[in-house]
Amino acid sequence: MIVAFSTALVLWARSRPSYDAYGWLVWGYQALHWNLDLGGAPSWKPLPFLFTVPYALLGLHLELRLWMVTAVSLAFAGCVFGGRIAFWIISRDLAGGGAAGRLVRWAPWGAAVFAGAAVLGLQDYMHYILSVQSDPVIVSCVLAGIDFYLRGRLRAAFWAGMLAGLGRPEAWCLLAPLSLYLLVRKPSLRLMVVVGWALMLFMWFGIPTLTNDRPFVSAELAENSPRLLHGDRITGTLHRFWDLYDVPLWVAAGGTLIWAAVRRNLIVLGLGVGAALWVVTEVVFALHSWPGLPRYMFEGAAICGVIGGIGFGWLLLMPAELVRRAAFGSGSSLGAGTRIARYAGPVLAAALIIWLLPYARIRYEQEHDDLLAQRVRTSVINSLESTFTRLGGVQHIHSCGQPVITVEWASALAFYMRMDVGFVGYRAKLMIVRRHNPIVLFDQIPNGWQVKPFHEPRGSTCRALRSDVVFTRSHPRGQILPVPL
Repeated sequence: MIVAFSTALVLWARSRPSYDAYGWLVWGYQALHWNLDLGGAPSWKPLPFLFTVPYALLGLHLELRLWMVTAVSLAFAGCVFGGRIAFWIISRDLAGGGAAGRLVRWAPWGAAVFAGAAVLGLQDYMHYILSVQSDPVIVSCVLAGIDFYLRGRLRAAFWAGMLAGLGRPEAWCLLAPLSLYLLVRKPSLRLMVVVGWALMLFMWFGIPTLTNDRPFVSAELAENSPRLLHGDRITGTLHRFWDLYDVPLWVAAGGTLIWAAVRRNLIVLGLGVGAALWVVTEVVFALHSWPGLPRYMFEGAAICGVIGGIGFGWLLLMPAELVRRAAFGSGSSLGAGTRIARYAGPVLAAALIIWLLPYARIRYEQEHDDLLAQRVRTSVINSLESTFTRLGGVQHIHSCGQPVITVEWASALAFYMRMDVGFVGYRAKLMIVRRHNPIVLFDQIPNGWQVKPFHEPRGSTCRALRSDVVFTRSHPRGQILPVPL
């Protein structure tokens, strides 16, 4: 059902992959042709590579579509796993607390819906889902690992953690304690743990060594990020983490952790520790001159969202809790104060939802505006691909020189021209004035692209590329308008 929904959403949204995601698609094609080069952007991460390589066997457009559907499907699975965690914890409490009406019996479902919605409500989360980036996929792997662990499925928990670890090294802070536990307490799983870590370390460091002789190429590229924090990196990283949710959700998560401490609920407190470990790891990375972007902390924030869902479920369980305490405490019927207090939980739960509604509306409007912008971006990328076709195909352009384009479109151009992103030029003025190698410059113009060859060989047919390719309703495939010399 998730795959069907995600496929329909991809078709309806009409978005396209992000800069990084186009680069991952290029990796798939390059790996099949034994010319994988990881020396340029985007920085290496093995998780998408596991999918883009087999998808590349099916051709350019199917590789694109399959990765989009896969990434969106896995991203929405995170809502399911977050809901399952909250449902499982509230169901355990309900089983031990007696029954007290319909509302209480629906408490696990209320917690599950709240937790799933909280995961989806992360700042800019739908943008990252629809631009098929890996961060929401990693969130799903982390939450899946937690869910499997709580249900006693240790093998599945480990491999879910492994997938998360292939997406972001921050996941190692959660995978390492689990691995140590399995090595010490589960002798039958030791070989699995050793093989898993060996595979993960090879994917992270072995492949870059084999292809570029640079085992730490990911770290090297991350250090040059333009989004690096330049002020206090500790408070800056924590501020970015705080901005991932609005105040009501943080109040719900914080209140739940306090409540868990009072109740001595080690499972919920353990979730809080896991979220804190992730953020602390990101702070350490930021101090090491890595960017510490908000999306790198989606996983820690998503765990906090699930904790908020658990607190919401506990509020719905409060009537049953009071009934149980009255029955086992005094042996008599509920007193007047207790009868009033039993409604406090559901009232607070309703108040929390009402408090969240204005923030949800703002988030919806932001995502709606972003979707419109993404559709405009899609039309630009589609016109870029059509420009290649109208001007003689990719091979003809390749023969006329190195493609040059602004950074924003470099990875998309590299994907459609089947070349490494690092080999696409982006400093047009410098390459025109100071170099004499043949280049083909792509400039975005209203409703299309302007193409200009520079330093082309004499007597070649490359000069004919000099043209505007304009897309209108009457010319949806592009109209070629020659540009005077």
